[in-house]
Amino acid sequence: MADRYAAKVFTVSNERFEELAAEALAALPKSLADVMENVAIIVEDEAVGRSLFGLYEGVPLTNRGPMVYSGVLPDRITLYQTAICRYCNSEEDVKKQVQKTVIHEVAHHFGISDPRLEELGWA
Repeated sequence: MADRYAAKVFTVSNERFEELAAEALAALPKSLADVMENVAIIVEDEAVGRSLFGLYEGVPLTNRGPMVYSGVLPDRITLYQTAICRYCNSEEDVKKQVQKTVIHEVAHHFGISDPRLEELGWA
């Protein structure tokens, strides 16, 4: 009986989530995709101790230079599958949230801040 009160979380398979992430990346404007460099896209379940859909870690393109950006590991964009799915009620919702999250994190790669993303409606 206790299970009927458990929160329902919409889920998609790991493979489908990765497909949705790949589709979101492929949908980026070519002019942006062509200048993205040294970025790895990772899918994890959740950000430990944080409530996030995604996270950009790295040196934004606007801050790169020979003294700042040599011999570094690739930038990382992490998408948090469980956190995104918990927020969604359907696969279409997951797809939209993945797209929004990818755009948000790619914007950080280009040096766009959270306040500016809020102004643009992508926060």
